[in-house]
Parts: sequence; C-alpha cells; structure tokens
Amino acid sequence: MSEATAHTLEACLRRGVREFVVCAGARNLSLVLAVIRCEGIKVWSHFEERSAAFFALGRIRDSGAPVAVITTSGTAVAELMPAVIEAHYQQRPLIVITGDRPLRYRSTGAPQTIEQVGLFGSYVEGCSDVNGEISVPLEDWSGVSPWHINVCLEEHAEVPVISMPSEQVARAKSPRPPVTALVSFLEHTFRGLVVLVGGLEEDEREEAYHFLKTLGAPILADATSGLRELLGSIALTDGDGILRGSLPGKVLRLGDIPVGRFWRDLDNHPEIEVLSITRTGLSGLARDSEVISGRVNDVLRGMGKPPTVGDVLDLLCRSNKRKGVLDELLERYPDSEPGLMRVLSSHVATGNSLFLGNSLPIREWNLCAQRAVPVEEVRASRGANGIDGQLSAWLGSTNGHDKAWGVFGDLTTLYDLTAPAFLEQDEAKERVLVVINNGGGRIFDRLPDFRELSRDEHDHVVNTHSQKFQLWASMWGLDYQLVTRRDHFDVKSQDRPMVLELQPNEKQTLEFWEGWDS
Repeated sequence: MSEATAHTLEACLRRGVREFVVCAGARNLSLVLAVIRCEGIKVWSHFEERSAAFFALGRIRDSGAPVAVITTSGTAVAELMPAVIEAHYQQRPLIVITGDRPLRYRSTGAPQTIEQVGLFGSYVEGCSDVNGEISVPLEDWSGVSPWHINVCLEEHAEVPVISMPSEQVARAKSPRPPVTALVSFLEHTFRGLVVLVGGLEEDEREEAYHFLKTLGAPILADATSGLRELLGSIALTDGDGILRGSLPGKVLRLGDIPVGRFWRDLDNHPEIEVLSITRTGLSGLARDSEVISGRVNDVLRGMGKPPTVGDVLDLLCRSNKRKGVLDELLERYPDSEPGLMRVLSSHVATGNSLFLGNSLPIREWNLCAQRAVPVEEVRASRGANGIDGQLSAWLGSTNGHDKAWGVFGDLTTLYDLTAPAFLEQDEAKERVLVVINNGGGRIFDRLPDFRELSRDEHDHVVNTHSQKFQLWASMWGLDYQLVTRRDHFDVKSQDRPMVLELQPNEKQTLEFWEGWDS
C-alpha cells in the first residue's frame, strides 16, 4: 500500500508541513523512510512517542507552521493523547500520522492492533482513515487545530518517492473579529475595571501594550504575556490577593486563560462582568461570560484608541504596599524558594528566552521575579495546565536558539526524563535547564484543604521523593550545578547545556509563605 504512504505525505506537504518528528517501528517503516528520503524537509527522530509529540508542539510554537509526528501502531498511538489534548486547547496545527495494520486485522486482537480510528475523539478536528478507500487526507482541515491521519500499511510495503509540491494549499483567512462588544464593555466602568492578561502571541503584544497604557486600568499580567516587566506603575503586585478584598465591577481578559487564582474565583462572582478576547475562543469559565474570538492585536486595532479608564478602586496604591512587603520578605528569607526564584530571574534576564513549567514555578515567577529587565521571550505550555511533556515542548520551541532558559519543577522533570535525547539534534549554546527540587508537588502546600493533613497523608498527596538530578544530567552528558543558597549562584557561559538544580531551604520557604499569607 505504497499509495497510502504517498497520499498521506503529499497531503501534508501541500498543507505546509516541512518538519516531521518520527518514532520509527516496523509498521510505519515505509512512512519513515519516505519522509527521510524527501528533499527539503526537516526530520527529527525520537524513541518515545509522548515526548516526540510535545517536541512537535514546541516546533509549531517556534515556526508557526504545522508539524507532523509519525508513530507505529498499537499503544504507541495512545502515547500521543496528552500532546493532542494540549494542541487542541492551544489551537495548534499538530498532525498525528499513525501507522496501522491493514483493515482486515481490526477487532481481531492481533499483535500491535488496537482501535486507532477515533481514538482522539473530540480533541482532533477530524480523522482521515487511509485504508484503501480515502485518498485525500486533510482535505477538510482548517489548519488550526489537530488532525489525525491513520494509515493502514502492509508489511514490507514499498517506499514511494515523494517530491515537494509546486504549490501549497492556501490557508483560509480568518474573518475580522467584531469589536462592538469591546466598545460597549468599556462604556460604563464606574464600578472599576481590571485587565487580566494571559499568554499572548508575539505579534499580539505591541498592540496590547499601547491599548493598556492608554486605558490606564490596573493590570494583572502573566509572565507569558511578554508585558509583565513593561507595564510599570499600572501592573499589580499580588493582584490575586488584592482583588480578593476589592472586587471590580468588570474584568477584561486578553489572551490565553490567566494563571492566577482570581481568574478561577470569577466563577463564584456572577455579578462581575467578564469579557475575553482570545484567539482560541475559549471562555475559561463555567459561568456565562462574553468572548470575542480572534487575535488580540486584530481586535484592538479594529477598535482604535480606547478610553482612559484609570484606577477607580485605588488598587495601585495597595499594590505598592504589597510590593514593599514582598521585597522585605524576599530579603529576610533569601534561601527560600521565592528568594531563589528572585535571584534566578536576574540571571534569566541575561538570556534570550524563558520557558516556564506548570504548577508552582509559573506562579512563583509571576509573583517573585524581578521586574526591572524584561525577558525577550516568555512561553509556557498551558493549554490543559498539565505537566506532561514540558521539557520536550521547551526543547522543540527553542531548538537552535542560544541562551534559552527553561524552569521546571522536580515532578515535571521526572515526567519527561527522555526529553534531553533531542539535544543531540540541537546546536544551540548556553542552554540552561533549571529544576526546582523541593522534594515533591509542593504546590499543594499552598492550598487550604491540604494544611490539616497528617504527615503521612501529606507525603502521599505531594508525592514526596528524595531524588537528585546530578546523575540524570550526567546520563545525557549535561553540565550540572547545585544551588542551595542565594550566594551559590555562579552561572557561567558554557557551550554544553547545563542542568541547574535549585534546592531551596524548606524552613525559610515555610516562614516566607507564613509571613506573606499573614
């Protein structure tokens, strides 16, 4: 069935795929060899499907073009599920091409045979079952969200010769998003307006910056907005804490779903009007709220000059006081986890990009990182808020980029231990992988429901461990440095990637949060 391979790969090339991440097996060998032999495309190799799919997702973030990942049949296909879910919620054009046994083997229980068609359910826009009947995969694909191509292959299938097509299929232009809802939303803000800015695409940031500076309303900006260090006096310090005690009448959200607790708490405050402007079209709330689907820059540009709203609730004065408390606690507890994060952020500012893992690191960065020097590019993988594939997604999104920093928790790192295999295909220099090793999922320590647990219950819930990461770094040929105190930081330029393991002082960390919460 060389026709199946040819039709599949030609369809991908017509839709602009120029990078393939391949996990080779006996079943998909003809697919893999056809890709390798096709001139003009980039082929990445990996042995573990979950990591490979997240690396492909990272490549999409970096290139803006669709990327395909190829697997063999059986449970290898199921390993793609976490990345497909993530791509669905991020609205990224990830194509998964899964080799399958011929149609006659379905529902037989034969080796390496599972029901692959429809496996990804609603998380893919569609599934092309290339079994000898369908010959035009991707014909109905929007080019926005994930798509599954399942290819039935005979053993010892002939390897076709694939040539680059002369023309690509043009992607349909998105309609201009409406702006009337935004104009109406900003008309009456006498009860106070606060803007929450989640992750923004690079081309959305400049328009958002000028809009926000003119608006003058208090802003809670995530690091992934790229604006956190640029908004100056209108950016809130500890916006989550301040807004709990002084609820605004309206909340305008720009970009991806925000990280902070206040956003989640909006489900409990239906009296607060909420308007979201986001390219994914997802509200992020269980309650009724209005959504404008579209790129933030397009919506804001269509509106023109916004009104000046200002700080109706005097939140910025409270923010300045909280900033003073934060700075004092960071100085008093320099070797706490927040204290080490503050020092780390000064080193990261000398780099070219930052990738933040989920859970505690991204929240601590938003609160504690320095604000004087902006980091050029800040990214995260927060479609489904999971910790799967974070290192792989970072390596994919920064392949070939010098001075790329990634900051991850210890459990997040343990979830993706095979990711450094991709470094053999990366020529970037001065890459630093930071692991914050606090002995488990300590984000649970910040939740009220977990503070009354017994020690044994606590250890089970947070997955307490005593792992260290020096031998893991050595296994992949990476440089290594351990930091346990603020004055231990000594990050020198190096050609080889480095693992920087931070082990914060647990006593100081507890005392910092006790002081902060009080």
